[in-house]
Amino acid sequence: MLDLIILSLHFFICFLLSIVIWRGPKDVGLLSSSTGAVEMGPDGLILIGKEDDIKKSGRVTAKVDGREVVVFYHEGKFHALDSRCYHEGGPLCLGEIEDIDGQACIVCPWHKYRITLETGEGLYEGINPLEPSPMPKWQSKGVKQRIHKITIDNGNVYVSPPNLSVRFDSDYFVEKYKNSGDLAMEKQSNSPAAEQVVDRKQDPGESPSEEPLS
Repeated sequence: MLDLIILSLHFFICFLLSIVIWRGPKDVGLLSSSTGAVEMGPDGLILIGKEDDIKKSGRVTAKVDGREVVVFYHEGKFHALDSRCYHEGGPLCLGEIEDIDGQACIVCPWHKYRITLETGEGLYEGINPLEPSPMPKWQSKGVKQRIHKITIDNGNVYVSPPNLSVRFDSDYFVEKYKNSGDLAMEKQSNSPAAEQVVDRKQDPGESPSEEPLS
């Protein structure tokens, strides 16, 4: 009888332990930033880094659940967007920032696609052949790149988790290169595709709606 009681207690303790383990923390590994830190902020925000550090470097990349995000600090503002270009997945973290009609844009190092940091719109230079004297003008293709909301709190920079119920063109390449790591990005930036960076303007007869060729 005593043995039966001891055996019952043993199984009961094992059952309690299994419940504790099952209900344990599940947020570990949610964020893998460039520093390897794993930290969540207020209201579920995801810590990217220190405000002063990002201001000094000008940009920083992080991984949020395997998703590559790049944060830029440019002319007094922070901007966050998917690190992979919506066109063919080029590494935007290696691109240059230029001003186009008063808008700060990141230029993809692979094919020179321009993306506004503020809205994620793709810009192209085209003409309207219906105009008497058509001149090239920068025009929008619409929002192509996912933008992430930035929050500054107590000297730290956070991004909000993405709303995946709304899809953007850049999501495809985020998923394609998910968990590929910086080494893969580095190799691809040195590939023949990365050398195709000729800045191509549209021909006079080209429709404004056409995409620049790769």
